[in-house]
Amino acid sequence: MKNYILLFCAASLIIGCSSKKAVEKKLHEPVAALFDASLKPFYHGVASGDPLQDRVILWTRVTPDDSVAEISVRWEIATDENFSSLVKSGSLKTNQARDYTVKVDVDGLQPNQYYYYRFHALGGTSPTGRTKTISADALDSLKLAIVSCSNWEFGYFNAYNIIADKEVDALVHLGDYIYEYATGKYGDTTIGRRHLPAYEIVSLQDYRTRYSQYHLDEGLRKAELRHPFITIWDDHEVANNVYISGAQNHQPEEGDFNQRKAAAKQAYYEWLPIREGNKHYRSFTFGDLAELIMLDERLEGRTMQADSVTAPDFESDTRSMLGTEQLQWFENSLKNSKTTWKVIGNQVLFSDLDITGMYKSGMPKNLDAWDGYPAEKKRLEQFILQNKINNIVFVSGDTHASWAIETMMDAGQGKTKKQQAIAVELGTTSISSGNGNEGNPDDSVKTKEQKLMKLNPHVKYVNNRDHGYLLLTLYPQRAKAEWFYVQTLRAVDNKETLGKRYTIDKDKHVLK
Repeated sequence: MKNYILLFCAASLIIGCSSKKAVEKKLHEPVAALFDASLKPFYHGVASGDPLQDRVILWTRVTPDDSVAEISVRWEIATDENFSSLVKSGSLKTNQARDYTVKVDVDGLQPNQYYYYRFHALGGTSPTGRTKTISADALDSLKLAIVSCSNWEFGYFNAYNIIADKEVDALVHLGDYIYEYATGKYGDTTIGRRHLPAYEIVSLQDYRTRYSQYHLDEGLRKAELRHPFITIWDDHEVANNVYISGAQNHQPEEGDFNQRKAAAKQAYYEWLPIREGNKHYRSFTFGDLAELIMLDERLEGRTMQADSVTAPDFESDTRSMLGTEQLQWFENSLKNSKTTWKVIGNQVLFSDLDITGMYKSGMPKNLDAWDGYPAEKKRLEQFILQNKINNIVFVSGDTHASWAIETMMDAGQGKTKKQQAIAVELGTTSISSGNGNEGNPDDSVKTKEQKLMKLNPHVKYVNNRDHGYLLLTLYPQRAKAEWFYVQTLRAVDNKETLGKRYTIDKDKHVLK
């Protein structure tokens, strides 16, 4: 009997160990070769985002060695880097259902205040991040770094690296945080940076892997450590030229589009420090100086792009960029704003742009931009003019080029009809995504830039050659726009040059 009991116990131990191994099997991390072992288990660093006057989102990702069911995570936020003045702390759990990402919406904070935060899990401590709440009172100035379009295969994200060392109130990301393409489809793999997975991403795990890879770029990780992010998606977070019910880069053999879109949205919310549970479009009020209005021009209400400006329904008001609900919200936001400046986080160019003869398509308009939705665009222009809304600054991404544009519209009728400026538009170039001189000499790109400006006298500056970011500084009486360009994408580097600077006086829509 004694031997039987011993044998039973031994068998139980063996079964128990086998069960444990089955539950806690080795976690498959496709990007593990890119991990910095010194950051374990917080390989992806930390980030903050969606700052309000009294709260901010804190984010991290904890990477276990095994596929554990649940991880306990402790977080802390303080007014000093040593955490001697602890403001709040708490604990929560994450698991594989959230891809082991962590997001905390910390409230009860003070306006216009720097805070420091960190996480503890699996016996390790994360790097210490810094964030900042937004002001409730009058401001002397506001500084925003504006970025878009970071493609892993085109090179290192050096613009992020540079922004990390600057003092800005927030980093505004206008979309294309990742790209969905397969290795070698759109990029420069001679740099040695190749997409993971190697094929075009479609499933939830695919999107998660791609976000995981992008977060391992040293420049991005550094920028997220130092500044709060305010993000909006563009098309490549799902697929090229996406709209509410499809995309140019989604084919039937890739499965159900709605499932792909849902997977892309889930991964986006898991991996970015953005507040969940509300509409993707939203606004941020920085005291009495500026309101930042972030629009969703892809997944909220955009109908399919037109094939041609001669399409029968091209000018129909059934074709929409924003959708009925968002459009009404946007108009109300503009009309009711009490701030001096209204900054519009805009994915695609709003201003009229004649591109006749500029591109192989032969199209006179970019039909993926606001020019492709003329009825809704005209409605907004009339709304701005009729309600006498001044000091609108569109900040736009998507084109991989820098733009300084005086946004014009036709005002009056008959003999009194004339062009009138109603806003300014400032386009930011890409962090790394290919622009005009990828495969073309600089001189030919410069010639095209000059031709475009002749076709469009309201375009005061265009640069389709350099990569970098836009720095927008707002003051009570003027705004300043500065375009900074990195020197290389082929290696980690923090050198930059100032490419162009413009100022805009309050109540004027003139770039000078």
